[in-house]
Amino acid sequence: QVTLVESGGGLVQAGGSLRLSCAFSGRAFSAYNINWFRQAPGKEREFVAGISWSGISTNYRDSVKGRFTISRDNAKNTIYLQMNSLNPEDTAIYYCAAAQGLGPSSRVDSWGQGTQVTVSS
Repeated sequence: QVTLVESGGGLVQAGGSLRLSCAFSGRAFSAYNINWFRQAPGKEREFVAGISWSGISTNYRDSVKGRFTISRDNAKNTIYLQMNSLNPEDTAIYYCAAAQGLGPSSRVDSWGQGTQVTVSS
């Protein structure tokens, strides 16, 4: 069984930064690709960023490229999402997901409970 717990969300002003963490517990952390998704009020959940099990491959949605960085520390069973230059359009609940692939169409095996990110203008 896999459990994911996100943390690091909060309220930040536009232009600010946050770092989200996703703590993984269970078997074979290093075997999973990890994706971050987000869901804003009244909108569908959307892919944000993903990282392969090795950490070598990453994937980002266009609107966050150059601003967000995904990384993982397999020794700590933790995935990070560094978010810089935040804007109000980034306001959403952010979820991490253990998946069999990278990107919006990846098959997700387990979801975290989410962490709220709110960016004020």
